[in-house]
Amino acid sequence: MSSFRSDLWCSAFLRRHNALGNMCVVSRRGDPIAGQVWIEVDHLDGTISLFTPAPTLSRQDSVDLVFQERFHRVEPAKVRERIEQEARFDPDLWVISVDFRGDNPGVEVVG
Repeated sequence: MSSFRSDLWCSAFLRRHNALGNMCVVSRRGDPIAGQVWIEVDHLDGTISLFTPAPTLSRQDSVDLVFQERFHRVEPAKVRERIEQEARFDPDLWVISVDFRGDNPGVEVVG
């Protein structure tokens, strides 16, 4: 887990993307201290990618959140279905939505 609270990490992520001109919002608020953070990237071409926390073994010595790309440029319904499924299991889940044409949302991603 990150050394930052989930709400503070999300706030910093939003501020950075909005300052870069990317529309970025919290589409689901979770637990402010320890909720998981998922990032959905709308590529503005009809596709969405989903980044979820990487497994603990992939994080090694990182003090920041580390992500894995769960879905790469798929139809929006597939991503929304997965988010709804996880939210039923984990009500503390945070979801950040960002409109971004590129593939790298500016977070550490493991293969």
